[in-house]
Amino acid sequence: MAHVVRPYRDDDAEALAGILAAAITRIGPAAYSAEQVAAWSARHPGAAQYRQRAGAGDVIFVAADPADLPVAYLLMEPDGHVDHLYIHPDHTRCGLATQLLAAAETHARREEFSRLYTEASDLARPVFARAGYTATKKREFAIAHEGRDVPIHNWAMEKTLR
Repeated sequence: MAHVVRPYRDDDAEALAGILAAAITRIGPAAYSAEQVAAWSARHPGAAQYRQRAGAGDVIFVAADPADLPVAYLLMEPDGHVDHLYIHPDHTRCGLATQLLAAAETHARREEFSRLYTEASDLARPVFARAGYTATKKREFAIAHEGRDVPIHNWAMEKTLR
């Protein structure tokens, strides 16, 4: 099945929120505890965030199926921070993350960014590494959830473009 990477449209917002929720809750348990997955998932406010962030200058690339339905996306802030890279669980291992990261890099080079950087989950770390990102440190932190701080970690990673 051929997928196309295209720019975000406001009518994608609901689908992107669904992709994020499905990816965290269905793929996340492979590397994180149920409590960590619940805390991670609860941090995301839903569809409105995509409209707000796109309006504020963030760039969102969407991988769409042949019916033009979003199945994956990447959200990048204006300074080259890749804040989201989520693939719907039914569409993993199809090369979509690679395509989205390539689109982000093309955009970043055109805009003359010196680097791209992210905080990758344990699950996303190998994907970013294959795209040329280097892990700079493991980040240990906590997410407030249901009255307690849930410890979790991710990986600071970056790719130099110049």
